[in-house]
Amino acid sequence: MSCELIQRYGPFTRLSRYLNSKKNKTIKTLKTEKPLASQVLTTYLETRKPFWSSYFVRYRSVVNDQFGYSHFNWSVGSDNYHILRIGCYPFIKYHCSRRPVEDLTVEDKLFTCLKALNLGIPSLMYGTAARFLAKVSETVDTDSGNVVIYFYEKEDPSARY
Repeated sequence: MSCELIQRYGPFTRLSRYLNSKKNKTIKTLKTEKPLASQVLTTYLETRKPFWSSYFVRYRSVVNDQFGYSHFNWSVGSDNYHILRIGCYPFIKYHCSRRPVEDLTVEDKLFTCLKALNLGIPSLMYGTAARFLAKVSETVDTDSGNVVIYFYEKEDPSARY
């Protein structure tokens, strides 16, 4: 299985991109100069090189180009990470573990199915709780601008667990 993922945009991102492509002055357009969520993920992992990490990024800070991906491989340089990703409004949550490449197709489909079966209610509650609990922040410098990511507590990049 390839570690390259096709960019997939969710319905709100598609609408935003459509509105921004129009030159009609009567439609209020949305800002599109935000970095891709995948770019923030790659830059963070390249910079910190953690064995594992868990962070939140605000939807409004990035373009969500990984819509529908729940569990996947992400290669950064010579390292591979297993990424668990969930949209928990107003955040996207990433849990990253440095591990060998594996076929995660079954797990990805299983997690996506579980999220659909529970109607996203636990994800929404998780995002609501994160608004109050994720107090530690760090700025990730991407080519498209700076993005603030949030943690529950300060992470030690050399920690194995």
